[in-house]
Formats: sequence, structure tokens, C-alpha cells
Amino acid sequence: MIRRRELITLLGGAAAWPLAARAQQGGRMRRIGVLLPVPADDQNGRDRVAAFRQALQAHGWMEGLNVRIDTRATGDREVLHQYAAELVALAPDVILAGNGVATEVLKQATRTVPSLAIPPSILLRADEVIE
Repeated sequence: MIRRRELITLLGGAAAWPLAARAQQGGRMRRIGVLLPVPADDQNGRDRVAAFRQALQAHGWMEGLNVRIDTRATGDREVLHQYAAELVALAPDVILAGNGVATEVLKQATRTVPSLAIPPSILLRADEVIE
């Protein structure tokens, strides 16, 4: 079983690597897109994004101070394509995909913005960070 510290390190490290690679660009605010193929009111999805925010904070990334997180969530595949295009248009440093469906949609939307697929096994345990 994954421990809280390992989960925080894994989630924060996965999201921070593209941001850290661009650190020499100065003090501009970094931007992360999150694309989730679940309804916007899905409690598990919200909990996972909250855990992700906590993991980033543990690594010094404070929302509104040095990072902005734009989240889009829907259970409708057509709307998911629209949301992927919206996130790409925001020119984030990285886009995180909630699962294989979201990853597939992102691949169709962009080849220039880095994207990371977060394995479902990690996302399922992300809510442990909240407790």
C-alpha cells in the first residue's frame, strides 16, 4: 500500500518536473491544466484535484502565487474534446489527464503542450492525502 508521503512525492513530482525544467525563465506564474473525464460534480474527482493541490503545496507551488491550475471535468466525450481545446488554448506548461480517455483526447488536441497521464491506481489513492 502506498503511504501518504510517497503519494505526495509522486503526484507533486510528476506535475512539477515540466515546471522545474522551465525555472530559468524567471518569475512568471506557471500554469497547469487538468482534464478529467468525470462529471464536474463528481466528488471523487474533486477530492483528487484537492489532493493534487496539496501535493503541489508540499513542493512549494502555491496556487495564485506561482502556479495556476485550470480544471475541466465532464463525463461527455464530445465536451471533453472541447475542454481539451480550451486547456490547450490557455497555453499551460503541462496538462494532466485523468485517465486513458482524457489522454487520448489530449493527443488529438495538441502535440506541443506536454501532457501526463495520471495512472488510475494513483488517483484512486489521492484522497488519502486529504485525511
